[in-house]
Amino acid sequence: MKLVRYGKAGSEKPGLIDSQGKIRDLSDHVSDIAGAVLAPAALKKLAKLDPASLPVVRGNPRIGPCVAGTGKFICIGLNYSDHAAETGMAVPPEPVIFMKATSAIVGPNDDLLIPRGSKKTDWEVELGVVIGKTAKYVSEADALNYVAGYCTVHDVSERAFQTERSGQWTKGKSCDTFGPTGPWLVTKDEVKDPQNLAMWLKVNGKTMQDGSTKTMVYGAAFLVSYLSQFMSLQPGDIISTGTPPGVGMGMKPPLYLKAGDVVELGVEGLGSQRQEVKADI
Repeated sequence: MKLVRYGKAGSEKPGLIDSQGKIRDLSDHVSDIAGAVLAPAALKKLAKLDPASLPVVRGNPRIGPCVAGTGKFICIGLNYSDHAAETGMAVPPEPVIFMKATSAIVGPNDDLLIPRGSKKTDWEVELGVVIGKTAKYVSEADALNYVAGYCTVHDVSERAFQTERSGQWTKGKSCDTFGPTGPWLVTKDEVKDPQNLAMWLKVNGKTMQDGSTKTMVYGAAFLVSYLSQFMSLQPGDIISTGTPPGVGMGMKPPLYLKAGDVVELGVEGLGSQRQEVKADI
């Protein structure tokens, strides 16, 4: 299934995408795409619904973040060997973990706001892993049983805030609008191999990133297991698993986003995003 949230920011409704790409309203069956709705039994119940029996959503509504109530937005740094090489950094012996503020989460096509004082706002297309049930001390072999599904994530980064202003990376990762997710949550049964998905990103129509989850150092199952050793993972938590090469800071000379730019990105089978870049005034 492809589960979606649509409508004005803060008042999104739950839906699913039918075989013709139309949004079907799920409001009579669930209150939102969040919490217990992401559990395996609940997803199986939704999968039994006949999409044709659900109301068609008319018009072209805004698409919201694909999951509501995210408690933790966990990101993995330097998780692609080819991306680590372009940044001049070594592949870490264990995953680099940092948090992105949940207030950064927006819809996949909402405006991307460059924060005040920013000169190095950068792009990163990533595979998002959405937790479906509480995971604590789980094995790698069992880890994907705790996953509800996958989504496209744009891990927007302000590099000067991230690396030049001391402290942790979080301050360069958490600005408002720096976490577009969606357009939909694709349940794991539709993703045969999360470690074999093409991913891409364009700025103003020019391809900047053209990679694959094949080059991830630490795969989705490992990351769920690894993180669960340090903290419990809860339904709705998102793990953003790192980016392939082609980010702005890796170019010579570096290239960063500016007001007026348009960013488009996507992950194979998980849908695409489009953001217009504007100054946050």
